[in-house]
Amino acid sequence: MIGLAFLLLLGVIGLVLIAEALLARYEVLVYAAGWRTPTISRPEGMSYARGADPDRPPDAYLVYLDGIGKRRFHDTRDGGRLVKALINRAPELRVLGQVQPYSPLAVPLADRPVWTWVRRRVGLALFLHNVMQIFVAADRRYRPLYNRAVGAQIATELTVAGYRPDSGIPVVLLSYSGGAQVASGAVNELWSQLRTPLWLITLGGFHNGANDITHAQHLDQLTSAGDWIERVGTWIFPQRWRLFRWSGWNRADRAGKITVHRLDPATHIGPRSYIAPEARLPDGRSHLDRTTDTVLAVIRDRLGRTAETDGPRP
Repeated sequence: MIGLAFLLLLGVIGLVLIAEALLARYEVLVYAAGWRTPTISRPEGMSYARGADPDRPPDAYLVYLDGIGKRRFHDTRDGGRLVKALINRAPELRVLGQVQPYSPLAVPLADRPVWTWVRRRVGLALFLHNVMQIFVAADRRYRPLYNRAVGAQIATELTVAGYRPDSGIPVVLLSYSGGAQVASGAVNELWSQLRTPLWLITLGGFHNGANDITHAQHLDQLTSAGDWIERVGTWIFPQRWRLFRWSGWNRADRAGKITVHRLDPATHIGPRSYIAPEARLPDGRSHLDRTTDTVLAVIRDRLGRTAETDGPRP
C-alpha cells in the first residue's frame, strides 16, 4: 500500500509539472503573438514608486525583482522587509517593487481567477508556476521574447514613476533568487528604451548566465557559502561554467564587471536567510541589517564613483 501511494504521489507531481511547463510557455507565446498586451494597472492607492520625493530627481532608481514567491503586486514577506529597510535608510532612492518578474504580461498570479481557486486547494502549484517561469526565461527558445517582455515592463514602470530617458540617473536592478534571471535578461531592452546607466545587484542569484549584460556597467553578486540554492544554479547551467568562455556571464567576469560580496553564513531561505530579521551576527546586526547595509554601500560607492567621473548632474 505504501508503495502504491508513493507511485500515485509521483504520478500527481509529474502531471502537475507537465501542466506547469505548458502553462509557463503559454504566457510568453501569447505576448509574442500580440494577442494580449502587458498592463501596468495596480491596486487602488498603490503608488508607482516609493522613497525619494517625485518632485525632485532621485540619486538613483532602484527596481526590486523578488524571488519565486512573488505572486501579487506587493512584495513577499521577506522581500517586503528588505524593500522597507532600504526605503527607510535611503531617502535618496526612488524604489519600485511592483514589477512582475514571472509574468511577461505583467499580470500578478494571485489576481487570476483560476489561480485564486487553485491557491486554496493546491498551494504547491503556485510555487511551481514561478519555478517553471524561471526555466522558460532561461530557455534559449523563449529567452529573447521573455527578456523583451519583462524589460519593456520595467521600462514602462520606470517611465510612469518619473524616469526620463537620457537623464543619466542610474537604474539599479536588485534581484533576489530567480529574479536574477529576469534582471540580467532585461538589460538590453532597458538600455534600448531608456539609455540609462544600469547596475545589477544579485542576492542569492539563481540564473543561467547566458544573458548578455554588456550594457550593464557592473554586477555585484551578494552570496554566501551557506546558500546551496545559488550553488545549484552554478552547477546545472553550463553557461556558468568557466569552460563556456563566451557566455554572457563569463564575458562579464573577464571584463571585470562582477564583484563578489560574501554574506556568510546566511542561507537562501529560512530563519537564517539573507533577509532574516532575527538571525544575529557577532557584531549584533541582523542578517537583514547586514544585507541592507551591503546593498546601500554598493549603490552609494558606485554613485560616488560616477560623480567623480562625470561631475554633478545639471
